[in-house]
Amino acid sequence: MESKILSTIGIDPGIIIILMLILIIVLFILTVNVTMNYNRLKSSYQTFMKGKDGKTLEESMKERYTDLESVVKVVKQNRLDIRELNRKMDRNYQKIGVVKYDAFNEMGGKLSFVLALLDNRNNGFILNAMHSREGCYTYVKEIVKGESFVELAEEEAEALDKAIFQEYTPETVEK
Repeated sequence: MESKILSTIGIDPGIIIILMLILIIVLFILTVNVTMNYNRLKSSYQTFMKGKDGKTLEESMKERYTDLESVVKVVKQNRLDIRELNRKMDRNYQKIGVVKYDAFNEMGGKLSFVLALLDNRNNGFILNAMHSREGCYTYVKEIVKGESFVELAEEEAEALDKAIFQEYTPETVEK
């Protein structure tokens, strides 16, 4: 079976048959793949539509939409609440510095202490409680932006630095 067209082009008919066979196999594989995907989609659709007609499906979608609207409202309220909490937290005391010391040479046991309480902007106060045999004396000094307008004692400056640089841990209280 000689073809004048193929012989003038110089193509062997066997090569064309092999190429056609490969093309048929590839098309068969693609057809099987598409059929499997179609059957999977059809099964999912039938499961979704089981026992529902158009009206109940519409009601179901309305319920989901209503649920979604309520979730969006809750999310918006949560965002507002979080912003408000963050705004309030800036003004809360969140940085602590504590230094225990002996205020007077005759007293032992480190009964005196300095407590520095600062907010996020390093505003707050230093509380100095000095214990002696005659009594306990307490002093408060205001801190604005990490600085005092009144001269600080050595222990007060140390407590302020601990608060600003967050060096407070329960272990560092006992110094």
